[in-house]
Formats: sequence, structure tokens, C-alpha cells
Amino acid sequence: MPQYLAPGVYVEEVASSVQPIAGVGTSTAGFIGEVKDGVTMPAQPGKFVTDSSNHTTPVPYTEAAAGVPQLITSWESFKNHFGDFQAGNRILAHAVYGYFNNGGTRCWVARTKVPTITANTTAVTDVLELFEAIDEIALVAVPGATAVEIQNAVVAHCAKMGDRFAILDGQAATEFSAGNIQGATGDSNYAALYFPQIEVFDPTTNDRAFVPPSGHIAGIYARIDTERGVHKAPANAVVRGAVGLEHRLSRADQEGLNPAGINLIRDLNGNLVVWGARTLGGDANAEWKYINIRRLFLFLRESIDEGTQWAVFEPNDTALWAKITRNVTAFLTNVWRSGALFGNTPAEAFYVRCDAGTNPPAVRDIGQVVTEIGVAVVKPAEFVIFRISQWAGPGQ
Repeated sequence: MPQYLAPGVYVEEVASSVQPIAGVGTSTAGFIGEVKDGVTMPAQPGKFVTDSSNHTTPVPYTEAAAGVPQLITSWESFKNHFGDFQAGNRILAHAVYGYFNNGGTRCWVARTKVPTITANTTAVTDVLELFEAIDEIALVAVPGATAVEIQNAVVAHCAKMGDRFAILDGQAATEFSAGNIQGATGDSNYAALYFPQIEVFDPTTNDRAFVPPSGHIAGIYARIDTERGVHKAPANAVVRGAVGLEHRLSRADQEGLNPAGINLIRDLNGNLVVWGARTLGGDANAEWKYINIRRLFLFLRESIDEGTQWAVFEPNDTALWAKITRNVTAFLTNVWRSGALFGNTPAEAFYVRCDAGTNPPAVRDIGQVVTEIGVAVVKPAEFVIFRISQWAGPGQ
């Protein structure tokens, strides 16, 4: 407390009781893929070496070390770490290029020396452990990895972390059943699976080729998060860079796959679009069957977690409860204004309770402060139905 010894007017600066909660990022991806040792690396601008015969040669970039995640912020950045399109990095290069081409801006990329499209689980799990320390990662993909062991490891990683979402590629299949496309991967509301492969132009062969869609899909997630928000389902969006599909599936095909959470990429009116927005398992995941609902809650959880760290070790009294209530309410009001919550007013869209009811003496005695939050989320209009009938007209 300041001391006042002489008569007069004193003006003091008082810290605000509102500690703004900033929304966390939702679109930074983590990619794992094979890049062979000794791939051709591009030359560093303006760097040359001169030999004894006075010949100068450009100095190439150094290939990134295997198993070490690298922050990549552009396609040029990827080339400088892992090389341009070539046989030694083909699948990963197409995935990262598709990510940036479809709206991605930041990603972490780690290479393995062994192919990730087969069951080289150890190389992938080693990188996943390093991903745990990179808090900004919100999406995880191992492009082309259809081995059940790898897919389950990625899904388990996302569920364990509780702040990220897995994007999986479907199994190669010519019989379009959920079991064939999903394989033995278990249901999870922390993952989504996409089928079929997309056709792109491949610079390594100067021809068209089929590639896994997960990198392009991660870019679509990022694009929609930026343009609309994480609450918007990442669907009904054109896959930029795709010129064809490995399989053209019909509505009848999708009727057997959609309930199981198999998201299709379809050719609709000449556009190749993502035509599904369900988590892996679909109807089996009950209230978490939609991708945007799960990802919205991941966003809310982490934002509130990081934005209320100031409350730790504060006196657990009514003043603290009021501060928590004000801060969380202000954050959720902004979320409601963005269109993520259902209701005409904030009171209809959410509630926040942090009072004597949620914090009785028994709870306070063990050093806990409990806040109860309820939100009314906006679900996607997955089935748009128009009922049409004949009308005789006025006066008839």
C-alpha cells in the first residue's frame, strides 16, 4: 500500500481486472515424410566456391537433418531445407506444396530416411515426440502413410496432446466400403480421413500423377480457418492444384461411407471439392461427429487454458471468481460474434459460472478453483432439404 504523508490529490495507475484471452492459432500443420539422404539441393544465392583452376561453382543449401522438425513458412523455404520436387522427396514435397497452395502459411516438417508409407512406426513416433514440444502445431499429417500402426500413432498423439487434429489418407481400395478405406484404424474424434487420392501435375516426371490428399486438405483447413473461422466445416471447398481423382465416386457410394466418417473428394459440376466434414467414425462419435465441432472445442480449450494462467496462485476468493468470469465471458462473446456459437444474444450462446456453487469449501481447501462453461455450438448444414409442392396460385 502506498503511503500518503502530505495533503493533496494523488493519481495512481491501477491494473485492469480484465486479462484478455487471445484465441490460439488453429492452422499450423506438422508434416512427417520421407526425404532420402543426398537429394539435390538448390544453390544458395550469391554463394560460390572457387577451385584451383579458378572455376566457380554455386554452394547448395544443406539438407535438413533427419528427424529434426523444421519451421517452414513458404514453398521456397521447403526447397531450401528438403530440395525441390524429385524422386527422393516426392510424396512429402507434393503434400507441402499442396498445403501452401491451398492456403497454409506455417508448418513444421520433419523428414525420415525410411519410407513413411509403410509401417516404419519408430521413425514416425520419434518425430511425434518432438512435435509435443511445439505448441503451435494444430494439425498433424504423415502424407501417404496408410499403415495402420502409423495412423494409430498419429491419432494417439493428437488425443494425448488434446490440442491438435490428425488428417489421414484413406487406404488404397477399389471396393468402396468403409472397412476397406479405413482399414483397421479405430474410430476417433481427433482425426478425419479422406479418399480418394488426387491427381496433380508431377514435375519429377512432367506428367500427371496420383498423390495422397492430406497435405492439400491441411491447406484447406488453414484457408477456411482464415476466411471464415475454425467453426466453419472444412468442406465444400475446391482442392487447388488437383486436376483429377483416382476414383470418381457417386452419391450412392458416399451414402455407404459418410456415416462411418469417410470424407470424400468428389467431382461436382467440374470442380474437385471436399464433400465431407466428419471425424473418423462419423455417427459412432455422437456429439463429436463433425470436424469443426471437435476443432472448435480444441480451440476453446487451449485458448482459455493459455489465457488464464495468470490465475494460478491468486487468492481463491470472490474477487478471483469475478475476474475469471469477466475474462472468459469477454472471450466467448468475441467467439459468439464471429458466428461460432448459436444464439441471438450472448446469454443464449453460452454461460460461465465461477462462484460459491462451483467452489464450495471442500474444493477451495484442496487449492482448486472450478469454472463451469457451457456453449451452444453451430453445427454444419450437412443435409440441405427443400420441400417443393404444386401451388394452384392466388384466387384459385
